[in-house]
Amino acid sequence: MKRIAKAHWKGNLQEGKGEISTQSTILNNTNYSFKTRFADGVGTNPEELIAAAHAGCFTMAVSATLTQAGFTANDLDTEAVLDLDLQNLVINGIQLNLKAAAIDGVSEEKFKEIAEGAKANCIVSKALNVPITLNVEYN
Repeated sequence: MKRIAKAHWKGNLQEGKGEISTQSTILNNTNYSFKTRFADGVGTNPEELIAAAHAGCFTMAVSATLTQAGFTANDLDTEAVLDLDLQNLVINGIQLNLKAAAIDGVSEEKFKEIAEGAKANCIVSKALNVPITLNVEYN
């Protein structure tokens, strides 16, 4: 299986602009620019897309692990906070913040173990070469 995304750029770095599109068309000529990446502008940026992909992948991995253990997730909400060092132009890491509604038969300790496993084994986590930390709120 292959997934395709395309980017187009025109102009210099600071005043230029581009569009990003995905095979699914959920992103279809979505704007990105210097301002959307390094300041406040309307549009997206590569780091935001990495964080979104990681949040989605990790949350699905938690659900999959619960399913394999015979449980069904109630509500799982993940925020992925990507730390971008602008001075050195490097991603320092990603903090995953998971909030989950308690599941009958799953202790908080067991849930945290499942979440840690999902963090280590989700496809996007495996693709990233940055520290990934996890905070779990289970109630």
